[in-house]
Amino acid sequence: MISFVATPIGNLKDITLRAIEALSEADVVFCEDTRHTLKLLTAYNIRKSLKSCHKFNEREAAEKMIALSREGKNVAVVSDAGMPAVSDPGREVCRILRERGENFTVLPGANAALSALVLSAFPSGGFTFLGFLPEKKKEREELLARHKETRETLIFHSAPQDVDRDLSSLFSVFGERNACAVREITKIHEETRYFRLSEGLSGEKRGEYVLLVGGAEKTENPWNALSPREHVQKYLDEGLDKKEAVKRASRDRGIPKSELYRETLDL
Repeated sequence: MISFVATPIGNLKDITLRAIEALSEADVVFCEDTRHTLKLLTAYNIRKSLKSCHKFNEREAAEKMIALSREGKNVAVVSDAGMPAVSDPGREVCRILRERGENFTVLPGANAALSALVLSAFPSGGFTFLGFLPEKKKEREELLARHKETRETLIFHSAPQDVDRDLSSLFSVFGERNACAVREITKIHEETRYFRLSEGLSGEKRGEYVLLVGGAEKTENPWNALSPREHVQKYLDEGLDKKEAVKRASRDRGIPKSELYRETLDL
């Protein structure tokens, strides 16, 4: 069996009993950084064979996991912190395992994004998690532009050296918004800071960050000032045929074309 095991994101006590059991019973542990995982296993007196599974060798690692599992071995997969495959190596492994029909399971545990959402006190009824932003400025801004109108809380991971860069891109695309930075979650220097995007985050950046940004505010659709009939008639007056006029009005108002057809049968 292959198990993806969540590990602590800071405080080593934030490990589940199932995770300890799975790591203890594993024949092999695949990990992002063997040195980092060795510290965790040593803290719980677990000695295991460690193999690398990082973003540059996921396909190779997946083939090794499949071979071991089919020999009847127990395989555990971990990242340096949190859930493998979520902003960490493992996503490609999951895809290959699923394609090959190989069974695997997941053992849940600590999660930085959800912990930060709670600490921020931002609206949590719905949220969008986008992880680490792309390195290239154009790709960052294209990604953010697709979420500019998202009304739920937006959550990002950011390395300390990237925080200022990421906040600059967020302000460039979103404009002024409330934001929150949470760092060193579960550790001694855990900190939550609130600010406006235009202000940025002052001071030296240390530790891993989760950045949270308030969602877009609801704005009135200017087309709602016109009745459906007036809206369609406007496009008819511009020379469009009925089909195209209804299509455009439907897109403007965000309602089905069929609804507009019913209200403008006589136009």
